Amino acid sequence: MDRQLEKKKWSRKRILTIGGITALVLLVSGSIYFTSGKSKLNVDTERLTISEIKKGSFQEFIPVNGIVMPQTTIYLDAMEGGRVEQKFVEDGAMMTKGQPILRLSNTDLELQLANQETQVFNVLTQMQISKNNSEQNSISRQNQNADVDVALKEATRVYNMNKKLYAQKVISTQEFNSSKNQYDYQVKRKQLTKDVMKTDATSMALQATQMGESYSQMKKTLALMRKKVGDLVVRAPVDGQLTSLDAEIGESKNKGQRLGQLDVISGFKVRVDVDEHYISRIFNGLKGDADVAGKNYPLVIKKVYTQVTNGRFQVDMEFVGKTPANIRRGQTLQIHLTLSDETQAILLPKGGFYQQTGGNWIFKVGENGSVAYKVDIQLGRQNPDYYEVLQGLKPGDKVITNSYENYGEMQELVLKK
Repeated sequence: MDRQLEKKKWSRKRILTIGGITALVLLVSGSIYFTSGKSKLNVDTERLTISEIKKGSFQEFIPVNGIVMPQTTIYLDAMEGGRVEQKFVEDGAMMTKGQPILRLSNTDLELQLANQETQVFNVLTQMQISKNNSEQNSISRQNQNADVDVALKEATRVYNMNKKLYAQKVISTQEFNSSKNQYDYQVKRKQLTKDVMKTDATSMALQATQMGESYSQMKKTLALMRKKVGDLVVRAPVDGQLTSLDAEIGESKNKGQRLGQLDVISGFKVRVDVDEHYISRIFNGLKGDADVAGKNYPLVIKKVYTQVTNGRFQVDMEFVGKTPANIRRGQTLQIHLTLSDETQAILLPKGGFYQQTGGNWIFKVGENGSVAYKVDIQLGRQNPDYYEVLQGLKPGDKVITNSYENYGEMQELVLKK
């Protein structure tokens, strides 16, 4: 008879299935456990820069570089083009006003001057001839007028006498009428001579005025031509030092071409380059200071050039009060340009951490000093030494301020001594 076999409750297949499920559950649970916790990194404290948060005086300023320049610079341009014939001084010479620097030659300009002088001489000669002719014509007219006066006087005498004799019937009507006609003729002749002399006088006066104006205009043109020729000798417009002289014997210079510059040594200014990031905060009257030979000298902005070139713009600063002794044109000065007044603030020393965090968070050291953890912060103004802390830290806190480049995404740093 058949025997009933007892069914096994734990088959091999069932055991393997349950074991696999259990392993999978443990794996997932372990993964969740380890990933849900904070990631940590052991760090040697000797490799860290730990800074303490303090409250103190804060002033926002930026370090900038400036070049010492003369307070006034006058550029020397060629007023007229020409060939460099002679140099009276060399670059760097101290000049006095009116002292010649160099001489140019321009044959075309000199020929124009000679022609203008000839024209003026010709006009002057013509004016003299015209004046002589006018005087001779005036004398002739005066002689004619004298003859007319004599003839009129004689005709008047004869007419008056014949009028009496005719009334007494001593002379004939024909003789009387003849004397009357002669008298009337001489009266009209006198009036005509008078009109002619008046017309001649007006004409001569007008001619003299026109020639005088023409001569005056030509003299002005001649004076201008002489000045243009005189400008071929380049002279110092003011007292100062000649710099950047760019002219050699035999070289041709065009009209308006830069020849050099004259620095007026009455004072100095500093031309400063500033990052365009600060352009909205820079204005006339803003102050700064520079350290020269161990002494601090205050400066103030006098002019702002708003044109931006290669991410920077320029300002001119002048010394307030005493100018440093022995500074020279072209000397570079390091300047602290002040952007705000001095106030009390919570100060965070600057460090490499900012490059990785952007100032949004920082590792703060715990009270026991064995661990540092992330905290969110908010920073405000800055200067070369400190950031202004607005939120997230208080005086007495200690933070890690060196670079976080090797810390990856760590949440905590375990500090090992």
